[in-house]
Amino acid sequence: MTDTPSSFPKYPRCEEVCSEAAKKPRSGGSAPGALARATPGFLARTPSVRWFLLALLVLRILVTLLSPALGVGAISTLFVKTLGKTLCLCLAALSMDIVWGFTGILSLGHMAFFALGGYMIGQWLMYARTEEIVVQALATSPIPATTAEVAQGVATQIFGVVGGSDMPAIRGLAHSLPAQLGLVVVVPGVLAFVFRWLAFRSRVTGVYLSILTQAMTLAMSLYLFQNDSGLRGNNGLSGLQNLPGLAATSQDRLSLWFFWGSAAALGLAYVGLAWVVSGKFGSVIRAIRDDEAGVRFLGYPVEGFKLFVFVVTAVLCGVAGALYYPQAGIINPAELAPIASIYLAVWVAIGGRGRLYDAVIGAALVSLLSSWFTGGRVPSVPLGFYTIDWADWWQVLLGLAFVAVTLLAPKGIGGLFDRFQGVHPPDRKGAALGPDDGSLQEQEAVE
Repeated sequence: MTDTPSSFPKYPRCEEVCSEAAKKPRSGGSAPGALARATPGFLARTPSVRWFLLALLVLRILVTLLSPALGVGAISTLFVKTLGKTLCLCLAALSMDIVWGFTGILSLGHMAFFALGGYMIGQWLMYARTEEIVVQALATSPIPATTAEVAQGVATQIFGVVGGSDMPAIRGLAHSLPAQLGLVVVVPGVLAFVFRWLAFRSRVTGVYLSILTQAMTLAMSLYLFQNDSGLRGNNGLSGLQNLPGLAATSQDRLSLWFFWGSAAALGLAYVGLAWVVSGKFGSVIRAIRDDEAGVRFLGYPVEGFKLFVFVVTAVLCGVAGALYYPQAGIINPAELAPIASIYLAVWVAIGGRGRLYDAVIGAALVSLLSSWFTGGRVPSVPLGFYTIDWADWWQVLLGLAFVAVTLLAPKGIGGLFDRFQGVHPPDRKGAALGPDDGSLQEQEAVE
């Protein structure tokens, strides 16, 4: 018997099936927005951010309670300043880790941007403080001083030490705090953009790029050593710890304020950088580090990514320097010497590349140890034929530590912690981790 159309089984139409499916709850009893809720947030994906902020908050509370300004005075004002400067160096180390550990660019010039930030804010600090002194000195004159006379007196006070009496054009905005704060960001950013655009446009990479960054730093340092540079040559800028308008405020309180500001800047930078590297942008820059040619083949603008990373980290270094040098009290061209940028790379290598908190650990550890060894707190060791003065031997110890880390622990202190905790890289069946074995490629995306 032949089947007629009416004898075929009746199946529901597609519209009916879709309608019924839409009415039923999804698997797991979730509502239509359950998929969005199931996606972990930024803080859930990066538990290290929560722990880092908690540690920073605890440190801030402890220092405040122990400080001579608002606490019991168990620690000195000098130590509060040392901790504040250490936090600024940790911010510079974060920037270096993004450039080197995540993007694979060994920059030996980032401390130049750090010093430039100090010079920008130092110009206003020195000008405003000198202006207060000149105004007070001229107040006893029977005839009130004019604005031009005050400006001339300020210029003579600042540049008399280098044989000058006129305010150079490079310091034309030194009287304006907003302008100098803007220059803290603009000067390192523009310099990094111009230099890196020229280098990346020519596709200079590897050791040649590192040499170029070091040459840039050396050229800037030699220029600032000249008296006609407008920044007082070898004398640099001094008296930066005296904030204008706050002459009656003690250094105990000022040092605590700068410590709070340094901690806030480090915390904000850590959260921002962790958010950046935990997303697609972070995956791309890590891919550039491991296989730049492959990323370029996929169509990504490699030079644009590298330029963005370099400029942003240069600006962060400038901000760190603007917070550091008012606590140090002085800045001179020696701060731009290439050795300073080499030290920064050593700190990051000792802490570990490819994880942000490892760079902070390395910078904090080396900075505090440096202050301890060079501050005369460690007694000398007499050997009879020779006396070991740790202030002279500290750099030797630092160099040996860097060599030991490079040979024995290429992942730095963070890698040693992983080894003690039994954390091992995944079994890749003999496949290489990539061209940069010192980075934590197997964990950095999730931590």
